[in-house]
Amino acid sequence: MSVEAGYADSVGEVEYPSDAPRPRHRFHAYLDVAVVVVVLVGTNLVAHFTNAWASVATVPIAAVVLVALTKRRGLGWAELGLSPRHWRKGSLYAFAAVGVVLAVVAVGVALPITRQFFMADRYATVSGALIASMIVIPLQTVIPEELAFRGVLHGTLDRAWGARGVFAAGSLLFGLWHIASSLGLTTGNKGLTGILGGGVAGQVLGIAGAVAATTAAGFVFTWLRRRSGSLLAPIALHWSLNGVGALAAALVWHMTLS
Repeated sequence: MSVEAGYADSVGEVEYPSDAPRPRHRFHAYLDVAVVVVVLVGTNLVAHFTNAWASVATVPIAAVVLVALTKRRGLGWAELGLSPRHWRKGSLYAFAAVGVVLAVVAVGVALPITRQFFMADRYATVSGALIASMIVIPLQTVIPEELAFRGVLHGTLDRAWGARGVFAAGSLLFGLWHIASSLGLTTGNKGLTGILGGGVAGQVLGIAGAVAATTAAGFVFTWLRRRSGSLLAPIALHWSLNGVGALAAALVWHMTLS
C-alpha cells in the first residue's frame, strides 16, 4: 500500500487515512489538550481568588508559558495563529471587525433603551476608561486570552478533534473561563441590575448570561481565527468589544452626569 493511501496498524492491520494521526499521536494530542485545560483552570483560580498582584500577572505569564510548552511539543507558528504569512489577511479581518463593533456601539450609545447597559461603575471616569482600554485590557486580558484560547488551545484541539472540536470545546471553555470574572457583574452594571436584580438569583442569571455571551463570542473569535489564519483578527475584535465598550461606558457616564 502506498503512503498516500494510508498506513496499517501493526497489531490489527487497521487502515487509517494518510492525514489522520496514528493512535499514539492521537493520545499525545489528547494529553496536550488536557494539560492546557488544567493550566487554564489553575490560572483562572489563581487570578481571581488570590491577591491583586496575581490577578495582574497570572494570565499573561500563563499564556507565554503555554505557548513555549506547545512549541516544544511540536506546534508550529501557523497552528498557533502567529505565522507572519497570515498577518496581511489577519489585518484585513481585524480592521473589518473593529469597524463593525464601532458601528454597533455607536448605535447602542445613541439609543436610550440600550444606553443604560454601558453604565459600568468601573469605567465612570474618562481617565480610568482610557487606561483600561489602552493598557489594562489589551495587556492583561485580550492578548493573553487570545494567545491561550485561539492560539494554544485552538492548536491542540485542532490536532485532537479538528474543526468541530475547536468550535465546540474551545468556545464552551472560553465561556466557562468567564464564570469567576462575572461574579459581581449585576452589582456593577446599572442596566443589568435593573433587569436581573441584585440578589443571588440576579447574580446567577448574570453569570449564566455572561457565560452564554462569551461562549458565543468565542465561537466568533474562533471563526475569525480559522478564516484569517491569524490571531490578529480575534485580538482586534476582542479588544474592540472590551476596549471600545469601556470608552463608551465613560462617554455614557459623562453624558448622564453633565
